[in-house]
Amino acid sequence: MRDKLHKLLGQLRLGGMAETLEAILDAAEREAEAPASVLLRLLQEEYRYRQERSLAYRLQQARLPWDWSLATFPFERQPGVAEHQIRALAGLDFIARAENLVFIGPPGTGKTGLAIALLRQALLNGQRGRFYNAQELIDELYASLADHTTTRLIKRLSAYDILVIDELGYLTFKPEHANALFKLLE
Repeated sequence: MRDKLHKLLGQLRLGGMAETLEAILDAAEREAEAPASVLLRLLQEEYRYRQERSLAYRLQQARLPWDWSLATFPFERQPGVAEHQIRALAGLDFIARAENLVFIGPPGTGKTGLAIALLRQALLNGQRGRFYNAQELIDELYASLADHTTTRLIKRLSAYDILVIDELGYLTFKPEHANALFKLLE
């Protein structure tokens, strides 16, 4: 019977249930659990499994260069950063309002770390996002001008809930670069 269950779970792609089936069935047999209780536990495991896989996929797709979070940000070493403001931004209300954030300051003040931490927070909250180095984004936008895929690229990038563009201040723009970037930001 268990072999048939494993086979069916595999065919239905219910990996969370398949992972925990043996342990849950063994416990149910020992404790004489009701079938509804067993089913509930299996479904809870499947839900947990899918949530974990979804988060792992969002983190991979975001292409975060470092493993920063607000918990690891050294606020004590950055006196110019108002921790209470950043913690308020971590509520991510700016995403729902479709507002842009711009971190401005000299090199080494934690702008990239804070942006990555906010992106990570959004990903943990179930939103989709992407980190870009500004030069890479400009190059991708410029290449899309050549092969006439700019509209498709901007549509794909606009589908993200949050898009972090780092090192924007270090670029020199040609007019066509600026036009493509501002079309995206619009």
